[in-house]
Amino acid sequence: MTSDDTPLTIVPSQTREVLRRLELQVTRRLDGLLHGDHRGLVPGHGSELGEARRYAPGDDVRRIDWNVTARLSEAHIRETIAERELQTWLLIDRSPRLDFGTAQAEKRDLALAAAAAIGFLTSGDGNRIGAVFIDPDRPKVIPPRSSRRHLLHILHELAETPRRDGTGATDLGAALAYLKSVAKRRGLVVVISDFLVEPGWERVIRGMARHHEVLAIQLSDPRERELPNVGLVVLRDPATGEQREVATQKRRVRQAFADAADKRQQHIVDQLRLARVDHLMLSTDRDWLDDLVRFVGSRKQRMAAMAGART
Repeated sequence: MTSDDTPLTIVPSQTREVLRRLELQVTRRLDGLLHGDHRGLVPGHGSELGEARRYAPGDDVRRIDWNVTARLSEAHIRETIAERELQTWLLIDRSPRLDFGTAQAEKRDLALAAAAAIGFLTSGDGNRIGAVFIDPDRPKVIPPRSSRRHLLHILHELAETPRRDGTGATDLGAALAYLKSVAKRRGLVVVISDFLVEPGWERVIRGMARHHEVLAIQLSDPRERELPNVGLVVLRDPATGEQREVATQKRRVRQAFADAADKRQQHIVDQLRLARVDHLMLSTDRDWLDDLVRFVGSRKQRMAAMAGART
């Protein structure tokens, strides 16, 4: 294992070194895999309107031009002309629930890795990146700009997030609605969260996906999916402060926990699929960069197949 492959851990005094290592990891592993105008994870279709053409299987139904369809009595879509510059927004959860990890890192470390990967992959060529941090009181906004220094400012802000208990669960729906109100130009929206949030985000993310390309990066830890047999333990929710004794030595308790986790995860997967949102899951017990590389490769193949089907 080289120094650039060591497990990711954020130490405030070492933030600059961590960001340098992240940039090296991302560019080294993905160099040559990403090609195109934006080198992005989810390249958008653009926002300038082009010509209408007949709908073909595999086309995005969100691009149907209903006026032309009604006039010609046959489904047509409106082509768009790709813009030279990509605008990316990071919507980043900073809940205390991310200050948790039982394997190689904490979820907050994965949040930094995900934000850095998106930033380094979409930067350059005049592309701009901004961020909305979901904080307890009100969202913190960093408007989009195009410089590498600006990206490092966003990542430094995230890396230096203080640890706070009892500030409440994340209202992801409200944060998405706020971002939608400030992100007027079509672009890429990347939601970075563990999705252990207040209900109500599902409808809002569907509305967001009608106007932007959306990528959901879910952060997880194995202990959120399965309890070990360690006897009677007290579990505490850092977001709410609620505590509960759990008899993990009982098989039925562990099974009930796993069943509830599976049900919650399936709901997240189903809702993102319904919204036509790409979904990348990162876990503290896996190599996040391996997961990212696989996601980018499969996304690229899928987009190439769709483009071939339309020709």
